[in-house]
Amino acid sequence: MNEPKNTRTFGFFGHGGSGKTTLADAILFYTGANTRQGKVDAGTSVFDFDEEEIERKSSLALAVASCTYQDHLFTMVDTPGYADFVGEMISGARAVDAGVVVVDAAEGIGVGTEMSWKRLTDERKGRVLFLNKLGKPDTDFTSAFNQLVEAYGTSVAPVTIPVGAGSKLSGVVDLLHEKAYVTRDGKTEETAIPDEAKAEVETYREKLVEAVAELDEGLLESYLNGNVPTVDQMTPVLKKGIVEGALYPLFAGDALSMIGVHPFCEFVVRFFPSPLEIHAIKVTEGGEEKEIPPQASGETIAYVFKTVSDPHLGDLLYTRVFSGEIASGATLKNVDAGASERIGQILSMQGRERKDAGKLTTGMIGGLVKLKSTHTGDTLTTSHKVSLGKLEFPNPPISVAIVPRSKGDEEKVSNALARLHDEDPTFIYRFDPEIKQQLISGMGELHLDVILSRLKKKFGVSVDTRKPRIAYRETITAKAAAQGRHKKQTGGRGQFGDVFLRLEPLSPGSGVEFASEVFGGAIPSKFIPSVEKGVRESVAQGFLAGYPMVDIKATVYDGSFHQVDSSDIAFKLAAQIAFKAACEKANPILIEPILAVEVTVPEEFMGDVIGDLNSRRGRIQGVDSVGRSQVIKASVPEAEMYKYATTLRSVTQGRGFFTARFDHYEPVPSEFSAKVIQEAKKAREE
Repeated sequence: MNEPKNTRTFGFFGHGGSGKTTLADAILFYTGANTRQGKVDAGTSVFDFDEEEIERKSSLALAVASCTYQDHLFTMVDTPGYADFVGEMISGARAVDAGVVVVDAAEGIGVGTEMSWKRLTDERKGRVLFLNKLGKPDTDFTSAFNQLVEAYGTSVAPVTIPVGAGSKLSGVVDLLHEKAYVTRDGKTEETAIPDEAKAEVETYREKLVEAVAELDEGLLESYLNGNVPTVDQMTPVLKKGIVEGALYPLFAGDALSMIGVHPFCEFVVRFFPSPLEIHAIKVTEGGEEKEIPPQASGETIAYVFKTVSDPHLGDLLYTRVFSGEIASGATLKNVDAGASERIGQILSMQGRERKDAGKLTTGMIGGLVKLKSTHTGDTLTTSHKVSLGKLEFPNPPISVAIVPRSKGDEEKVSNALARLHDEDPTFIYRFDPEIKQQLISGMGELHLDVILSRLKKKFGVSVDTRKPRIAYRETITAKAAAQGRHKKQTGGRGQFGDVFLRLEPLSPGSGVEFASEVFGGAIPSKFIPSVEKGVRESVAQGFLAGYPMVDIKATVYDGSFHQVDSSDIAFKLAAQIAFKAACEKANPILIEPILAVEVTVPEEFMGDVIGDLNSRRGRIQGVDSVGRSQVIKASVPEAEMYKYATTLRSVTQGRGFFTARFDHYEPVPSEFSAKVIQEAKKAREE
């Protein structure tokens, strides 16, 4: 069984297409855990094993695999880089001890880089950078390095730099140990540093030494006195700098051709933190926050960071052990669910492959099965009543309506949607009784495409998609009053109700108010609730297009009654007649939901994105800079946001993402209002 001090648990993060999965596969191959180098484009990646991922040649879910190198266990978590699958990145960031942020040397820092960097910072995880794809034409290490320093400061410390560039890239120089490694046909050999590279090596080694020395007073003083610190002197400072997020070691390479993989693996062994060297674990106990140092023995603290629905095993819970250990047969407490769980089989995961692990020690990740009450975000402990807290996922900004293709499939669809939500908390489903549609919501159209595909392939149900209806509202803009009289005489007892009703607009968000100013018994008090019922039913049915009315006050102020013929139903109907008559005079209007939209894009696309938002009747509220990205804040009508994710992807070459949430209602412009009313009437007639 692996010793926690020899465990290294790290993940790959960054923008989509930067080569995270390729690097993870290269490490498995280099360390002998895989007999061939898995490749995304060839569909042979250990990490991208899902049928959908193979088809799309892109990571859609996080995956876990392990290997052993120099008696150290590397547990690697590979995460998707596209904003549509940000939930997987959030889950992965919780599970690792350090994040390897992979950057495409040609493309530079993308929105996905910024997102994952921020998340790893929030989770207090050490970060290292891997500048990948330096074998591509027109890549320049110096300009890419300068971009990283501009974004993340002088804490970016170069550990390896390339030998050659583009098609002439042949290897890297390890600046710490001042050794060169040349890679040919996937095989890496140590060589002397080429003469033409020596000046550059000296320049970048100086940057590395300065970045490390600045973290330690004694080391800095010695360095300023002309003493260059040795590797042994720098080692503890470097390790501490990674854990504390004060230093970001940078590696150069090309994962597809295995260049730079060897020195990276060497660095992981020597400098990445073990699970016993990370920050104390932040937990809550009885509502109070506290920190617990991780320990190899003693109390167990483990966290479920992902759920996968398996046709044979049921729910497979990806679990990270932060302290102590988990063994088959143990009983653990789930503080979040208030339940005890007996641990059965424990699985180690190698991408798609799973085998019995028997036990998980501190730092390890494994799969737990057949737990009754445990879900993503739950903490498992031995006797501690502590919780690491639920992961916070962003609200999905886009929705589509779905209709089962086969009648009678409603229950199957509902069960499948529940399972898919368990797997991916950024996917949400609900039935909206107001618009009478089953809605599914996700982080983007690609996200929803994948969900619909899994619905069919994994659960055997097919659905058609529809454009979601918009939850318009109606209101009035002027004060008005009217009389409503309901009189009906048939054989025997008749019906009589007479109501004078005043309507007046209220401020937005006030809802619907009802009041009575009747005095002197003009309407007996026992009939006032019936008047209110008539008003509220009229409000629910709307006046213009059948949408509920809001921000309106209705006051009954007079009326008359008949001793024999008056009844509850008569006054309800009279109130509805009065309400309709008053609405006609109160300038009724249609109002629409307005979303608060935030679009994060690289600066060069800002003009195009703002132009597109303006074309959607959007109003720009402001622009903030976050890192190298611009965050455009706008108010946009929900009716104009359908298919926005596709447009944004096209406009920003896949480098932009957005969030949207309901903010308020506003009047629909008259030129659009008539069309909405006409469509609503047509739908009612059908």
